[in-house]
Amino acid sequence: MERGLYISATGMTAQQWRMDAVSNNLANVDLNGYKRDEAVHKAFPEMLMRRFSDDGVYRMPFGSMDTAPVVGKIGMGVEQNEYYTSFSQGALKETTNPFDLAMEDKGFFAIQTPQGERYTRNGAFVLGKEGYIETKDGFPVLGEKGPIQVKENNFTVDAQGRVWVNEEFQADPNRLVSMEENSWKKTTLLDTLKVVNFEQPRYLAKQGSSQWKDTETSGAAQNIEPTQRPKIRQGFVEGSNVNPVTEMVQMIEINRAYENNSKMIQTHDSLMGKLINEAASYR
Repeated sequence: MERGLYISATGMTAQQWRMDAVSNNLANVDLNGYKRDEAVHKAFPEMLMRRFSDDGVYRMPFGSMDTAPVVGKIGMGVEQNEYYTSFSQGALKETTNPFDLAMEDKGFFAIQTPQGERYTRNGAFVLGKEGYIETKDGFPVLGEKGPIQVKENNFTVDAQGRVWVNEEFQADPNRLVSMEENSWKKTTLLDTLKVVNFEQPRYLAKQGSSQWKDTETSGAAQNIEPTQRPKIRQGFVEGSNVNPVTEMVQMIEINRAYENNSKMIQTHDSLMGKLINEAASYR
């Protein structure tokens, strides 16, 4: 009888873990680059139940067979296994802001923090005080040569992640030329965005503020080959991959499952009370 109490209790605990994941997803539905979490559980080993009231072994000419028929299996409850992060693509939103960047495939932007290199899908960047492209928390975005320093209106980022800057040149002032011929602009390659990926990105550790940290299981960051790099879209940001309707439906399912497990505990407790107070009183 006590086994049923423990099984129902593990079921309630599992639903609490699921509710935490769904609540966190809904809280970050409007966070650029957020990737939804899902609580993954695993079942304890099941027990095979047989009826042993029958006579032991049945003899026949070619051997013997167990006459204890199988009644069925009984589960032993569940336990939390991990939080699984879905890295599916989020919807792209156009902003026309040249500092907003989005990826159309797998990969991460690299940023420099005081704790070391971190990675993000949130491409809502800004221009820092010293002219560097930074996150809203003030961390520089890294290129293959290091932090990228630009001016407000003199750079573009192409689909390969290359950062081009427009430089103005002045003609010889001693020459008598028109105003249009006296100055011109030249586009030069400044740097290329550092875009990385991992052998097992599902094991990256979330650091908050849309940042990720590599772990021993995920493997170290690896630069993506030029032919396999994700397409970069300037003037766009990637929204979260959370579907509010799906999360709300899951929340209803979790509440119902939690209530069912709670009622099972009440039923087991009631039956145990009858066993102790009524059945045990018979002589």
